[in-house]
Amino acid sequence: MSRRGGRAMREIVFWIYLANAVVLINHEVDSGYWKEWELVGMKGGISLFLLLHFPLFFVLLWGLVETYKGTTAGLVVSLVVSSIGIFAAIAHALFLRKGNEKFRLPVSIAILIMTGILSPVQLAMTVYLMNMQ
Repeated sequence: MSRRGGRAMREIVFWIYLANAVVLINHEVDSGYWKEWELVGMKGGISLFLLLHFPLFFVLLWGLVETYKGTTAGLVVSLVVSSIGIFAAIAHALFLRKGNEKFRLPVSIAILIMTGILSPVQLAMTVYLMNMQ
């Protein structure tokens, strides 16, 4: 593929990553509301939940910058982020199917659906871009 085509593909991956990052960050805000640490049995409550989000959000945003720059590190983080999004969408679908009462607001469900759509697209586009290089 031409250099110009490669740049266009990197831009597409960047914008999909950005959209997915916004949705995932909103999911984490929603997770705080629903006390997700209780759902997954995490000890430490809100304090540990918040502390864990400092490195998570740092890597999420750093990966976005690296994806924009077209680095291998950015593509690797894009793979990780999209995989986590797929896992989150599937896990929450299973929790909902089992009758869990959390994450049942229409906006919570919409966020999970967007994650379930954007994450596989991001994963596929990232793999495609990695194979182009």
